Amino acid sequence: MSSLYDQDFYQWTIEQANLLKAGALSQLDIENLIEEVESMGKSQKRALESRLTVLLMHLLKWDVQQELQCRSWQSTIAIQRKEIKRLLRANPGLKAIVNDVLPELFEDAIDIASIETGLPKSEFPETCPYTIEQIMGE
Repeated sequence: MSSLYDQDFYQWTIEQANLLKAGALSQLDIENLIEEVESMGKSQKRALESRLTVLLMHLLKWDVQQELQCRSWQSTIAIQRKEIKRLLRANPGLKAIVNDVLPELFEDAIDIASIETGLPKSEFPETCPYTIEQIMGE
């Protein structure tokens, strides 16, 4: 028999919140609750990684194709910086992972920038030339 978690996730969340508020800890769906809490943290990390990748890709395009710089790129850079700052304010624990994930995200950004520009990957720096402060526009 499937559980409320499987049948109606929204209703399951309401039920779990009510049980927590009531202090009815023994009635909680602990296994699924743990899974969902872990998932929420991973989701925030993925959001940060996605925004950093987009930002890095646009910074690379901005630097490598200076003759094609446009307001759209400038706007994307500004939006990503603002959203990353907002995300880090709401989740300060994510700041600790930025340096760890930056090399992989930079590789991803080069892959995407190469596709978007039609330039070979060799036209881009091998390692990230930007400091965190430069990436964030500080």
